[in-house]
Amino acid sequence: MIQKIKLPMEKCREEAVAPKYANDGDAGMDLYSCADITVKPGESVLVPTGLKMAIPCGYEVQIRPRSGISLKTPLRVPNAPGTIDCGYRDEVNVIIYNASVREDAPEGSPFTLDDKGNKHGTYLIRKGDRIAQMVVNKVEYADIEFIDDVKTIGSDRGGGFGHSGVN
Repeated sequence: MIQKIKLPMEKCREEAVAPKYANDGDAGMDLYSCADITVKPGESVLVPTGLKMAIPCGYEVQIRPRSGISLKTPLRVPNAPGTIDCGYRDEVNVIIYNASVREDAPEGSPFTLDDKGNKHGTYLIRKGDRIAQMVVNKVEYADIEFIDDVKTIGSDRGGGFGHSGVN
């Protein structure tokens, strides 16, 4: 049985489309652009959804990329997952970055070609396009307690950041 919480939502733009689960049991709901937005190579833009939410205390909404967009285009959600806290009441926007090669990109720049050598280019996100997905998560809260040595609690696996040697 799927458990659901109430997520009050407001359309702050007439063009807004309600988020939707594509299939029963999906973790994320598709988010839709409510405006035509041009994203040039190397540019980050805010894509408006036209939605505001009243996320219940004890929950967050995470904004994540859609796998199809990440696979088929150089458009990225650079702060993924982006967190929307329960106290945020303004319009939800999705940060989209175009990782295409700029025409004026200097040799050796961080902009790369795709596997076919294409530069891609400027993308138009159209009103009604599915641009990202949102996942509602329960949040655990912590009380911080400073101690003298954390290695005295549990076990220490030793090292990190590639220490295990596993690729």
